[in-house]
Amino acid sequence: MRELHWRNSPLIMSQAPNGFIDRTLPHFPLGHAKGFVANSFYTGLTATEFFFHTMGGKEGLVDTAVKTAETGYMSRRLTKGLEDLSVHYNQTVRNASGGIVQFVYGDDGMDPAKMEGKDGIPLNLDQLFMKIMATCPARDEDALSPSEISEIVDSRFSKYDVSPEGGCSSAFKKSLSDFLNNRVAAFKKTRSALQLDENYVGSRNSNKIENVAANISGITSKQLMVGSIVSFNSSILVFLETCIYRYHLKKVEAGAAIGAIGAQSIGEPGTQMTLKTFHFAGVASMNVTLGVPRIKEIINASKNISTPIITAIRNTDTLFSARMVKGCIERTVLGEVAESIKIVLKRQASIVIKLDVKKSEDLRLGISADIVQSAILNHPKLKLKPDEVRVLSSRKLRIIPNVGNRSKLRFGLHTLKSMLPKLFVKGIPTVERAVINNDKGRHHLLVEGLTNLLAVMGIPGVCSKETKSNHGNHVIEVHQTLGIEASRRSIINEIQYTMGTHGMSIDSRHMMLLSDLMTCRGEVLGITRFGISKMKDSVLMLASFEKTAEHLFNASFSGREDQIEGVSECIIMGIPMQLGTGILKVRQRVDPLPELKYEPDPILS
Repeated sequence: MRELHWRNSPLIMSQAPNGFIDRTLPHFPLGHAKGFVANSFYTGLTATEFFFHTMGGKEGLVDTAVKTAETGYMSRRLTKGLEDLSVHYNQTVRNASGGIVQFVYGDDGMDPAKMEGKDGIPLNLDQLFMKIMATCPARDEDALSPSEISEIVDSRFSKYDVSPEGGCSSAFKKSLSDFLNNRVAAFKKTRSALQLDENYVGSRNSNKIENVAANISGITSKQLMVGSIVSFNSSILVFLETCIYRYHLKKVEAGAAIGAIGAQSIGEPGTQMTLKTFHFAGVASMNVTLGVPRIKEIINASKNISTPIITAIRNTDTLFSARMVKGCIERTVLGEVAESIKIVLKRQASIVIKLDVKKSEDLRLGISADIVQSAILNHPKLKLKPDEVRVLSSRKLRIIPNVGNRSKLRFGLHTLKSMLPKLFVKGIPTVERAVINNDKGRHHLLVEGLTNLLAVMGIPGVCSKETKSNHGNHVIEVHQTLGIEASRRSIINEIQYTMGTHGMSIDSRHMMLLSDLMTCRGEVLGITRFGISKMKDSVLMLASFEKTAEHLFNASFSGREDQIEGVSECIIMGIPMQLGTGILKVRQRVDPLPELKYEPDPILS
């Protein structure tokens, strides 16, 4: 009874692997419990439970020890790769040798440490607006009409400090404009509910209903005052001025060592992640790698990742079309669609292939005898000629191999028969399987295997714009298919998703910096000894990272020079660094010394 309870229990958290046929240990019956512990320490563990409990504890210890080494090395590589990146006075992010990595840090030049809203937004506008409404009450002032509000906002936005030249991003202007438009829409809705004119706003003293509407969602000119620059210590803060003033305060300072900060911000949360984590991507048994192994794959720019999955979105969202597209994508071999493959020795020795038409129709494969004939003739190892492969009907083929030596005929037929079931007939050869996933009424196709993104996008019926290399994203494949900008975006999305599954949120500016460094040379370079050697020119920096003797020997042999500009080189040589407070270059102004005129001594002359 207990075994039945164990086997059917939904509480099995982690299953021990099968060391033997359908069982974990040799003395267990088939299909025995795989790791579930029902008893507590108080009631007492059975021998089996004690074994599995010890097994789980040992795995946890090993996981912790291995994870520490993995994440520590990953943090070190990130730090060495990003250490010399800093913001310059023209807002560009450059390395020690002056190479540009980003034209504007994080696309907006904001300091991640000073952000207020979620997802790295500079200002929490809702909270700020409530503060303005409280500290700057309307009193007897009349509420502004929607047209007046838009006019005031437009006039303020036309000034220099809100322009791109003045250091204000278009995203901030849009967010501020959208926020005020939503407030105006709420004001209109309130007036409409109170059966008042939406666009005309009367005096507060005109009637009580007008007063109620203004109090609920009205905005006065004082609350949106733009005429004078408001002092920071002023008791009356004004919304627009406050937003713009605080926005400019949140800009990143020139000289900030954003590379080291970014490396720390990505490396430190990595220590909080578990080492072995798998996540079911919508469908059971189709899992993707997460945690430390996935972060390693992204940062290393691995060419072969463990669980690549592509989400294919179709043009028409029906189950019938999903099965049709699945049949075109999924790798199909002859053994799956053939009813029988027999050797016939009557009159002339041959192999007869009979296709299972019903199965082909049910799976929407559309495989006929002509398609199979073409696949057999195109196979490089079979080396059959067109007259040797004959189509007898829509579901039947005969192969009559032309073997010169009659003694080898029987052996040749059996070899051919053993190769035919594995013959690739239809689909993409690198795809292992495709699964239809019903996501809230929409049917997506999840494609698994050594996937070919270009081939999947080219399948008829697949919407190539929405098809993406899903979680388990192959960054190198995205680069080869869609280009370097797409791979940059892919790196950012993948790190965000992997961290998000563990409940960690990292500012996107740090991930942008990392992805820009990995892709700024026009190819995806990993943060490894090979990738960093392509990014950096300094011999001392590379020697301080890995393969010290090799770098120093090769540099001395070829007579290379080191400009001593980066962080590592300056520390080694004891020279002040050129970032942080060291970005300042102060010169002393010295008055010119008076010129001394030479006058010959009359006595000597």
